[in-house]
Amino acid sequence: MMIDGQIEVIAGLLRERGRARYGAEAVSQLQHALQCAAWAEREEAPPALIAAALLHDIGHLVADDEEAAPRGIDMQHEDVAARYLARWFLPALVEPVRLHVAAKRYLCAVEPGYFETLSFASVRSLMLQGGAYDDAGANGFIARPHAAEAVRLRRWDDLAKDPAALTPPLEHYMMIVGGLLADAPSAH
Repeated sequence: MMIDGQIEVIAGLLRERGRARYGAEAVSQLQHALQCAAWAEREEAPPALIAAALLHDIGHLVADDEEAAPRGIDMQHEDVAARYLARWFLPALVEPVRLHVAAKRYLCAVEPGYFETLSFASVRSLMLQGGAYDDAGANGFIARPHAAEAVRLRRWDDLAKDPAALTPPLEHYMMIVGGLLADAPSAH
């Protein structure tokens, strides 16, 4: 598939399926994605991490799994997203996406008070995702490549739930995504 065509497919997923509410949060999937990317951009993250912030929950849109968590099912949206994105993007984008759920488990294990900052929906999903890591799990996670980036992404993810937040439009971030797609070896 041509690069421009794939960018439009990804943008279309965010525009169309992204209109749905983000689980039990007060924002849509698209608002959440844009806010997360805006936080990354404000903190001067590299382009791959800004794009990862935008696309970290695309697994929900690809798998159409929003009713899974209320039914007690973990659809492992992070793995769905990583498999989907790995066809076109380098690990600098894909791996923080794959690890953003593990980063939540890590922060719950190592950072006092972090768990108390989670939204109700995030606590519910944490339980489905295996809960906080034990010491061995936390140490194993943080030793992985891209774990530090996933922790940054996780923090933006937690902040990106404000129904009144203003962000740049999707097209702004799709330009960043498009630049990364063009760099990926399998895109050519």
